Amino acid sequence: MIGLIFGETSLPIEILKKIKKKKIKYIIIDLTKSKKFRKDRKSFSVSIGQFGKIISILKDNKCKQVLFAGKVSKPNFSKLKLDLKGFYYIPRIIKASKLGDAAILKEIINILREQKIKTLNSLIFNPELTLKKGNYTKTRPNNKDMKDILKAIKTLSALGKYNFSQGTVVRNKKVIAIESKGGTEQMLRKCKSKKKNYSGVLVKFPKKKQDLRIDLPTVGLKTLQQCKSAGIKGIVLKNKQNIFLEKKACINYANKNKMFVTVK
Repeated sequence: MIGLIFGETSLPIEILKKIKKKKIKYIIIDLTKSKKFRKDRKSFSVSIGQFGKIISILKDNKCKQVLFAGKVSKPNFSKLKLDLKGFYYIPRIIKASKLGDAAILKEIINILREQKIKTLNSLIFNPELTLKKGNYTKTRPNNKDMKDILKAIKTLSALGKYNFSQGTVVRNKKVIAIESKGGTEQMLRKCKSKKKNYSGVLVKFPKKKQDLRIDLPTVGLKTLQQCKSAGIKGIVLKNKQNIFLEKKACINYANKNKMFVTVK
């Protein structure tokens, strides 16, 4: 039995499809605000502050392994419903939250490890959702694009290990934006070019010291559409350290709009 700890985004849905196809026994700890998985009879809707309940559900169902997928945003700690274990663990979660959303998940992983519950890589059942090195589109980065890519990679590498940025946009060798707590979508809104021709790149790499089992940089069709609106020519990801959703639709869209998708 595996415990699926699910947050927002479409990644959990893809993982659940594969797990059902493989007929693997599972339960869902639903951390979404909308109770997205409530129709699944194996789903338990839980607040992030109910650690006692989460641990009890996992142990009652003999789950020695869990898989995290989807975004779990920083909660409003003053409004959290806490059980006894929640009161015990919440100071650790609050401390972790100051380092970003991913740090919250990391601390939950540490808590589960203390309970002898192992965390699996979120792509263990869906290796097809990541990309290997190569260019995936008809359009390839030219020399000018390569200079922007190099600048973007150096920029991300120079960020501190506690920085929450997974992405940056570089145009004409100038850093236009670095991802903040608002995420990629908010960053891309700031990057619109007045010129009609596409230029510049979005590079999304894992953060330094990132736990590669969770919270990998994610790209989907919506990301490509936002890049087009911003006048960005291409997207660059890191080899096997990314989640690429709606692959066929993304590649078709990029080809149609003469954009590139490259993996370093």
